[in-house]
Amino acid sequence: MQIAIVGGGASGFMAAITAAENYPDARIFIIEKNRTVLNKVRISGGGRCNVTHHPSDLRFFIKNYPRGEKLLRKLLGRFDATATISWFEKHGVKLKTEPDGRMFPVSDSSQTIIDCFLKAARNADVEIRTGVSVKSFSKITNDTQQGFLLYTDQNETIYADRLLIATGGYSKPEGFGWLQSHDHEIVSPLPSLFTFNTPDNDLLPLAGVSVQDALVKISGTKHEWRGPLLITHWGFSGPAVLKLSAWGARDLAEKNYHFTCRINWLPDFNEQQVREILIQEKVKTPKQQITSHARFGIPLRLWKAFAEKAEIGETLRWSEATNKSLNRITELLTNSQFEVKGKTTFKEEFVTCGGISLADVKPETLESKSVPGLFFCGEVLDVDGITGGFNFQNAWTTGYMAGLHIGAENVTEPLHQNKL
Repeated sequence: MQIAIVGGGASGFMAAITAAENYPDARIFIIEKNRTVLNKVRISGGGRCNVTHHPSDLRFFIKNYPRGEKLLRKLLGRFDATATISWFEKHGVKLKTEPDGRMFPVSDSSQTIIDCFLKAARNADVEIRTGVSVKSFSKITNDTQQGFLLYTDQNETIYADRLLIATGGYSKPEGFGWLQSHDHEIVSPLPSLFTFNTPDNDLLPLAGVSVQDALVKISGTKHEWRGPLLITHWGFSGPAVLKLSAWGARDLAEKNYHFTCRINWLPDFNEQQVREILIQEKVKTPKQQITSHARFGIPLRLWKAFAEKAEIGETLRWSEATNKSLNRITELLTNSQFEVKGKTTFKEEFVTCGGISLADVKPETLESKSVPGLFFCGEVLDVDGITGGFNFQNAWTTGYMAGLHIGAENVTEPLHQNKL
């Protein structure tokens, strides 16, 4: 049996190695259009590779997938984050957990993960061919053959008994054209995990300043997320914004990425509590200059920016603060509003929502319902997670499950096979 895997990324390699380990008599080959493989693994996590997220109860873990939760509920029961950790340990790579739950190789190098896959693929006799793009394929159905013909950009025709598509997401609908022609519904792809551009933002001069806990909301929607927030040269980034962008991806696209975001920089306090604490400062530290020491643990530069916007001069003491100025700074701390006018892709973890409709695949095996012998895994499916290792976990889980099932049925060897 010949098994072709189109796409040499995370899910493709996991599928190839899994298939090779479960079907040792099969010939398994990966076809990658780029000159190198595992390119997204190489750049993810700033070159460290955020392999997965620390295991937790399935009910909580799957809540980190804006799209695909129902499918992953089934699949993670078979191959979850715990299984991922065990898989890498079995293949010689130990992972470590950081305080926020993200898991990285102890080497802090994505090259460790790449080397692991290349070694496992080599040991399993998985063939890898790079610099070859599969432009289309056709299904063979006759009395003597049941398989696929793959047509490449090098005018080759390659035969496979089973075919797995692991190409990752496409940024434009036309990228899915070669798959849509085989009766698969395509959920229109859109960016997920992006930062907010706020060109009129008074805080832009504070680029690089971050807070560890902020609540960010999209006005007019139910979308909100709490977590670390980073001020950038163009607007806002950090986990709170990136995760919020994933959940609101489709709604924000409909708004053409023009909307109002509201930030509570002190999510543990409500407006009344903040105002009372500031009023108490007039009694506790009446002679201290307001801008000399930040309150609530926020960065001093940010505190000074809020004070300036509240028309509190640098030399103004707490005893001299008016109710109007304290009300203003209270509002800025608990309900800052910014006009978002566009987005910027988060390069290291570029993710799209959309892809092959999950209604078109068998949830237990990831085989196409309309084309027997055709399988899908990874981001080419309409599954995406928030930042923090969840997208790679989707790659490992779907890759493993597709690889586990792709060789389950025997097929008749073709009369003629083109060699790679």
